[in-house]
Amino acid sequence: MSDKPSDKPSKLQQLKSEVEQLTEALKRERADVINIRRRSEEERLKLAGYYKSMIVESFLPVIDNFERSLKHIPEQLVDDPYIKGINGIVKQFEDTLSNLGVKRIETVGKDFDPNLHEAVSMEGDTGDKEIVTEELQSGYTIDDQVIRHAMVKVKRQ
Repeated sequence: MSDKPSDKPSKLQQLKSEVEQLTEALKRERADVINIRRRSEEERLKLAGYYKSMIVESFLPVIDNFERSLKHIPEQLVDDPYIKGINGIVKQFEDTLSNLGVKRIETVGKDFDPNLHEAVSMEGDTGDKEIVTEELQSGYTIDDQVIRHAMVKVKRQ
């Protein structure tokens, strides 16, 4: 079988068409791979953030207890080196949390925000503004995500 001269242009066109189709298919596959890698990385980061917040949340009661104990230091022990050492440990713990992206939620004197605060009691019946008057337990966020709401007392003004 020999190709006729008139068959050559159509054969060439057919081959060009196939090359274009294969090139487009390859481009789509490459785009799919890029998207899969991107989604995989996003999921990995999301999972890492989830585990980080779980671990940090498990340490929060420890810092709560340190802070409670430091509020009840007898007067005669305030300047004791042991107490200063405990204060240093608490400061180091807070610095470590800060380095992990953990932030303490601001409370006293701030407007009550149900996204950040958990109201334990409400004082006052009048007024449109709800102001946090006391913090009962600190709340924390990681990367703007609440890992524990601050327990607070609120007053209407």
